Amino acid sequence: MNRSKLLKMFALIGAILLFVVCLRRFLLGDSLSLTEYAELHGTPDVPAPSDVPVPSPSESPTASPAQEDRPDDTFSSTLTGAVLNGDTQLEFRQALTDAFYYEPLSDDLRRYITGVSYPALPQDGQELSITLDELSYVHILHYDFDGNPAEGELICNSLIAQDLVEIFYELYRNEYRLERVRLIDGYDGDDTASMEDNNTSCFNYRTVEGSSSLSRHALGLAVDINPLYNPYITYNSDGSETVSPASGVSYADRSQSFPYKIDEDDLCYKLFTAHGFTWGGNWNSCKDYQHFQKAPQ
Repeated sequence: MNRSKLLKMFALIGAILLFVVCLRRFLLGDSLSLTEYAELHGTPDVPAPSDVPVPSPSESPTASPAQEDRPDDTFSSTLTGAVLNGDTQLEFRQALTDAFYYEPLSDDLRRYITGVSYPALPQDGQELSITLDELSYVHILHYDFDGNPAEGELICNSLIAQDLVEIFYELYRNEYRLERVRLIDGYDGDDTASMEDNNTSCFNYRTVEGSSSLSRHALGLAVDINPLYNPYITYNSDGSETVSPASGVSYADRSQSFPYKIDEDDLCYKLFTAHGFTWGGNWNSCKDYQHFQKAPQ
């Protein structure tokens, strides 16, 4: 084969590769891989696992003796999801850094959430709207209210797992404070208890409060951020308001200035909306200042 034909062949191969890359970007909505994202944004200075404070037993669910016998995972973490997944999903892990990653749910983690945040049986004889295979475990770091780095974890729809890793990564880089980020199963799947504890959470197969419609949380496509300081407010026919959680009533007046308030100038709002999420604080019929959700693609 002469030189001219070789050059034409290489040019054709290059054109095909470029077309494949462009087509993939189009189909994924111009999303970047975590590797590409890290190259663009750099890698944060994250503390080594030994530098991350270990949550006290009162702050996180306690692993059972059977779980404690499992080999330590990458972080020697005490977080329930991290302990249950361990290193079983390393082959499938998508990591931005050692501390910011997402991966499938292990069999142990699936058993842990089944009957709590994930129904044990189809409700009313109908198939559930999401399968366990469609969920991902997300591990992050965040700054707590004392300004110390801490571990956090969520379960979400796999469609937004990369979004969450990137968003919480940027929040951590900017030392944005979240009081705690725990699986809602540690609260027996009780959304009110989780909100009262100011827990940031995502997946919970439940209906919208006061209705029979499935919440976007049931699909793992919504996140509640510092919910005590950013309550859910509904307006009653008599002109009164219902604030959830009830202890967040002091933060219902958004004209006031107070720490941890999410508004359109807040970094959390900017990051979530930049990733295609909508904010419940912009709704008209009610206000859900803690809530960010994304439409399934």
